[in-house]
Amino acid sequence: MSSKSVFAAAAGILAISVASNAYADEGMWTFDAFPAAKVKEAYGWAPDQAWLNRIQNASVRLSSGCSSSLVSSNGLILTNHHCIVDCVQNFSTPEKDMVADGFYAVKMEEERKCPGLQAEILTSITDVTGRIQGVLKDLPTEKVSDARNAEIARIESGDGCKDDGKTLCEVVSLYQGGQYKLYRYRKYADVRLAFAPELNVGFFGGDPDNFNFPRYAMDSAFIRLYEDGRPVATPNHLTWTAEVPKENELVFVSGNPGSTSRLDTNAELAFRRDWVLPTRQLIRAELRGRLLAYMAQGAEQTRQSRDLLFGIENSYKAQYGQMRALMDPEFFGTKVAEETSLRQRLKANAALSKELGDPWADIEKAVTIQQNLFLEHDFLEARAGSVSGLYGMARTLVRAAAERTKPNAERLPGFTDSAMPQLERFVMEETPVYPAIERLGMEVWLMKAREYLTVDSPAVKTLLGKESPEDLAARLIAGTKLADPKVREALWKGGAAAIAASDDPLIQYVRRVDGQALAIRKQWQEKVDGPLSAASARIAKARFALDGDKVYPDATFTLRLSYGAVKGWTYNGVTVPPFTDFAGLKARATDAEPFKLVPRWAAAIDKLNPATTFNISSTNDIIGGNSGSPLIDKQGRVVGAVFDGNIHSLGGDFGYDGRVNRTVTVSTAAVSEALVKVYGATRLATELGVYKPS
Repeated sequence: MSSKSVFAAAAGILAISVASNAYADEGMWTFDAFPAAKVKEAYGWAPDQAWLNRIQNASVRLSSGCSSSLVSSNGLILTNHHCIVDCVQNFSTPEKDMVADGFYAVKMEEERKCPGLQAEILTSITDVTGRIQGVLKDLPTEKVSDARNAEIARIESGDGCKDDGKTLCEVVSLYQGGQYKLYRYRKYADVRLAFAPELNVGFFGGDPDNFNFPRYAMDSAFIRLYEDGRPVATPNHLTWTAEVPKENELVFVSGNPGSTSRLDTNAELAFRRDWVLPTRQLIRAELRGRLLAYMAQGAEQTRQSRDLLFGIENSYKAQYGQMRALMDPEFFGTKVAEETSLRQRLKANAALSKELGDPWADIEKAVTIQQNLFLEHDFLEARAGSVSGLYGMARTLVRAAAERTKPNAERLPGFTDSAMPQLERFVMEETPVYPAIERLGMEVWLMKAREYLTVDSPAVKTLLGKESPEDLAARLIAGTKLADPKVREALWKGGAAAIAASDDPLIQYVRRVDGQALAIRKQWQEKVDGPLSAASARIAKARFALDGDKVYPDATFTLRLSYGAVKGWTYNGVTVPPFTDFAGLKARATDAEPFKLVPRWAAAIDKLNPATTFNISSTNDIIGGNSGSPLIDKQGRVVGAVFDGNIHSLGGDFGYDGRVNRTVTVSTAAVSEALVKVYGATRLATELGVYKPS
């Protein structure tokens, strides 16, 4: 079946499911509102509070945008290879390609610190809805965004949130402003790499297999928490097992899904379908083409670009699936029917209707303004610099210097006291910089800004001056010294005075153009974000009044628990089993990429038990950000690491279909056997309890 047919079919099936009652396995539930009774009704068993507490304490969020879990008493963490490949790339050189070759610390003292990687464990959730909604009451919509952000900053710097190097506080908006919760984390800034397989093993099958099943990828890796130079004691860890859950067995996923839009109004979804996704997809396509052309120049260019290419291709494929779902008339028809039903039920409740008015109409007005501001906001603020890390670094330095001179409650989000320690680490860490890719990113950004905003746009005139995108990008990247962490450190510590005195061309450029970015940001906050937040909160109030808490909140990259069963699926008369094994890997392997076994695996493949379960399919409801999440059985044991969804799950931003949406996991059984028989990683296997030294 062609990709086009698959995506259309996925959207169509999704549409059918949304129109029917929610499937039992649907939902990314917060730990303080987990529907245990619903699980008990569906599966005859449900976790108690002690079980939930244990899982929460063993679940780890990574600053790379991924999830993970503690799997030993010495701070050992299981996650995905693709979640830490940036770390491995930092250690790679033209002479030693550790991404291609893999990494294993034979001794614990050989474990290597991952620059910029932070790990966070959720310790408490506190409801602060009343405090924030009290501040927002009766405010004009253009004041909502600033007032909300100021109150959030005060909460995040309040009692129990003073940064001591160990605490992180985040206020999270749930139900689109219907609730606000304070999430407190124990954070760890010293995270070290213990083991990563070869890229071709972690991403076996490459882009052709991505978002598909059967899969044969060992997308797993181990990192470790350190503090004061020593591994952290972590008695609250998941028990590692090489047992494999059976078909139809209840399993859980504990992780941090990034974002969904299942509660968005039809006006918001239409704007995303018609403007956001097409615009960004065209730019991704051009970036991909430019990057592939650069990689074709040689092995070193390929080494520099692989991880970036994976990110671009992964996003392109995922968001193409979102486009197909939103373009499907049947699916969008169900969203219209859902919204119509809620609006009619609200209208039938005279008192509630009088109190809330017509928030959908207010959202439609805000979306009209959003459409007018979108391109300028996207190019100047939201996605300025494209994939240029140096531009992002320069803007961070410029803005941090300015924001630190302001009272905490008046700063931009991301620059408050609670955010500064991680921001400082980001600025100070030494990571590789590839000038050719930096130039490419700047060029594409400036070229597309000129194309979309037009040559006559005042913003474009400020961005380019008299230079071409190519010449400007080349001049800025060739002249900047920001690749040197010592230069960045001096600018950070020197603050506003150092920034003002800097002759670095990239710093000077950001200072020249950032005023227009901040101006469009302010317009966005006042005319789009504020009105949308105020209206969405009223819709949330209607949902709570009419439906109670039966609906889970959209994903927010905070800890959630989903439940489901190990299960395959049937589509178009073809049944896909829920398991793959090492025998299937051997059969799928060829002499050509991306299905070529690396030498280590080719030599060991016949030593592996061919019946060992490799990858698992289950009905758990996940989304991006769940990468690295543990798959957990009823006993609270980790049985795998989630790394993907199937092709039918690509509309999961907007709905869930339990008949075909599937989570894809690499099993602990496969990881255990590979550690011993392929890598000789007996130190880790012993720590996990799956190997006993003779």
